[in-house]
Amino acid sequence: MKFTQDDQSQGYVIHAYDNGRVNINGKDYHDSLILLPRQIIEHWRPDSFDTLAREDFSEIATLQPELLLLGTGATHLFPHPSLLQPLAALGIGVESMTTAAACRTYNILMSEGRRVAAALLITN
Repeated sequence: MKFTQDDQSQGYVIHAYDNGRVNINGKDYHDSLILLPRQIIEHWRPDSFDTLAREDFSEIATLQPELLLLGTGATHLFPHPSLLQPLAALGIGVESMTTAAACRTYNILMSEGRRVAAALLITN
């Protein structure tokens, strides 16, 4: 799946996503990551939905996004609410969706100037 956007002045833009990689501003990433409009955190610890832990969301909470898009891979899965408690305690909303949907939604919200974070599970 390919995405296009002409204006990269607002920050990091996802240009393409396939199972096993995401292309951000022309660079391919092959490991799970956290993406914000002005920051990429590479090599996010979980490599699959089953390895998500509360601490992974505590890390995201310190970034203080207004909304987290959780890309769960090729299948839409819902994390247990107890995992999301660090975000809920700060009033940070969470939307779970496939990684492809999270990529598309991130680009839209980022282009609107929102402080959105995307936690993308990149799986093969």
